[in-house]
Amino acid sequence: MTSPAAAPPAFTGYQKFVVGMLAFLQFTIILDFMIMSPLSAIVLPALAITPQQFGIVVSAYAFAAGISSFLAAGYADRFDRKRMLLFFYTGFMIGTLLCGLAQTFELLLAARIVTGLFAGVIGSVIMAIATDLFPMEKRGRVMGLIGTAFAASQVLGLPAGLYISNAWDWHAPFFVIVGIGTAVGVVITFVMRPVDAHLTLHTEHNAFAHLWATITEPKHFLAFGALTLLATGGYMLMPLGAAFTVNNLKIDIADLPRVYLATGICMIFMGPLAGRASDKYGKFPVFLFGTILTIAIVLIYTNLGATPLLTVVILNVLLFSGIFMRMVPSQALMSGVPEPAKRGSFNAVSGCLQQIAGGVCAFLAGAIAIQAPDGHLERYPIIGYVVTGAAFITLFFMWRIHKQVPAK
Repeated sequence: MTSPAAAPPAFTGYQKFVVGMLAFLQFTIILDFMIMSPLSAIVLPALAITPQQFGIVVSAYAFAAGISSFLAAGYADRFDRKRMLLFFYTGFMIGTLLCGLAQTFELLLAARIVTGLFAGVIGSVIMAIATDLFPMEKRGRVMGLIGTAFAASQVLGLPAGLYISNAWDWHAPFFVIVGIGTAVGVVITFVMRPVDAHLTLHTEHNAFAHLWATITEPKHFLAFGALTLLATGGYMLMPLGAAFTVNNLKIDIADLPRVYLATGICMIFMGPLAGRASDKYGKFPVFLFGTILTIAIVLIYTNLGATPLLTVVILNVLLFSGIFMRMVPSQALMSGVPEPAKRGSFNAVSGCLQQIAGGVCAFLAGAIAIQAPDGHLERYPIIGYVVTGAAFITLFFMWRIHKQVPAK
């Protein structure tokens, strides 16, 4: 067993390529979801919709993703993972294109549903590929590097998306995502090798039986619960995050790209650091520290009024640092829960639960927050309290999982 102080094993050249491609895929998927948050300050007046309607748009994406992930779970381990990835990624690109063409609330809602139907499966396939190709002693760094896609979406995507939206309109960022995603898909098609070793393992021939075996596996219960609660923070805080920053913290909308840019630059370093720390010092200790930091910043941030720009940037950096130190080790730790023959279906069910929970949370966030005539979001602190409560419960679940998953 690897000593906590030992140097983690190095990656091969092909492994580096795979991680880079998976990170790029995550970049486009996360950007497609996250771009809705800063665009909320633009879309609300452009389409003349309420925070509740915007919450429905975000939650519809999540519900659609959850449903498709669940339906795909029974088949997730029956095909080459590369082919599955490319099929659903193509559908995701089509849905994103429809978002760019939407001109009304109803069309945007329909486009987000289509996008979610395909995006919901991609995340689970990416996690299955990462788990198939990398041993436990490398997974912390793998999850950290893939997690840098989140930071890259802030450094490159969100500021660029906001600038593009301000220069043209809010539809333009979706067209850019389609262009980037198409190029990445072509590279994966011709360079990435098949990921089909799991096909030689024994599994149920019937898709429903395979799904049922995954759902009813006792050791999966805690992981499903933890993954469901982990979705609470992002889906409750982010959809109305830009509107809260502009209307409550009194940050000019022209300064929003600076906030996301500064936060994203810091997170580019935080993702790999969190992954390396997880492999070196242990997944759960890093998750514990990240949870404590996240809770502290959430309680401060959601109760703020008018705040200087520098303070908002610092708090955002600390908040996302805490999120990364929860996200990276939790993904690495829970990758050791399912057996190889059930990894695809386990990740698909997990993605389903996360998306459905996220949809509920986005809907609740839109229902809790009330926008005053001057734009001020009222009752936003309540959202922070809900996120805090979920974080405490998740911490207990992760401690139990930590006791059950072998270190190697």
